[in-house]
Amino acid sequence: MTELNYGFKKRILRWRLVVFFLFVLALILIACELCFGSVSYPIGDVIKVLFGETIDGVSYAVNNVRLPRMMGAVFSGFAFGMAGYVFQTLLHNPLASPDVIGISAGTSTAAVFFILVMGFRGSIVSVLAMIFGIITALVIYRLSVIKGHFTYGRMILIGIGISALLRAVTSYLLAKAAEYDVGTTMQWLSGSLNGVQMEDVPALIIVVGVITLILVSLTRHMEIIPLGDNFAVALGLNTGFTYSVMIIGAVILVSFATSVTGPIASVAFLSGPIASSLAGKGKSCLIPAGFVGTVLTLGADLVAFHAFPVHYPVGVVTGILGAPYMLYLLIRMNRRGVN
Repeated sequence: MTELNYGFKKRILRWRLVVFFLFVLALILIACELCFGSVSYPIGDVIKVLFGETIDGVSYAVNNVRLPRMMGAVFSGFAFGMAGYVFQTLLHNPLASPDVIGISAGTSTAAVFFILVMGFRGSIVSVLAMIFGIITALVIYRLSVIKGHFTYGRMILIGIGISALLRAVTSYLLAKAAEYDVGTTMQWLSGSLNGVQMEDVPALIIVVGVITLILVSLTRHMEIIPLGDNFAVALGLNTGFTYSVMIIGAVILVSFATSVTGPIASVAFLSGPIASSLAGKGKSCLIPAGFVGTVLTLGADLVAFHAFPVHYPVGVVTGILGAPYMLYLLIRMNRRGVN
């Protein structure tokens, strides 16, 4: 019993150290995001501006350009990270990420349709895109149930097919759109923080905050789910209710974040595995996955802005990170004979 208690305390300590490390790393990246750009500003001036002081040149750049961009990166990255971890945990498959199984594609297609065809702008696009993301998830789930039997693998394959179909629809909408709309839309589809406005941030914070509280309240359940559905039911877990709440919460997170920043590739896909490798098994990595998503998004945005002569969208850098990992994962699963 003493050894069990020691092992449990060791896992808790490791989890807390990982969260603390990721939090500090996120703060460092936030400071870099606010201080460095086309023109760099001292950290002291940035802090003064954040507390309401007006400094010529600095105030506009920080309040109107860098602060919305940073807030978008922090909260959208956190949302993508948690959503990816939820899907990968519930579906028992590291490929079961929202950007792989079609939910991000559903949100993106809806946003492109309402922007290019309907001419909508602002928060109404975010709300409608989120609703369409939820509808996409429901359609994928319904098509995955045959004769009352649901399998995780079937859902992933159907999601990949739906994603391909929706991307084709998006390409068609872009081909028919006016030329002056295509550039901005294509940049958004690449996953970009350039278009994040300060008026988008409060709603993003509220949605991410509320859903995070709901998901955190179910973390005990998430620690049981990897042991298998039969084991979870034997322990008295209402798997139907838990799965429904967590999947709906994850869909809302990824749909709303996508509607604000565009589909930032691979953040949801990478965050869960990275968090699990850092924090270890035996305890839910929901919060670490969220912080990993934030760190990935902030870090990729800094690289996209400063490492190249052209300022690429953040999704280009995260996509480059995600592609090799997916190939590695597929090769490893193939060698193990995983279906």
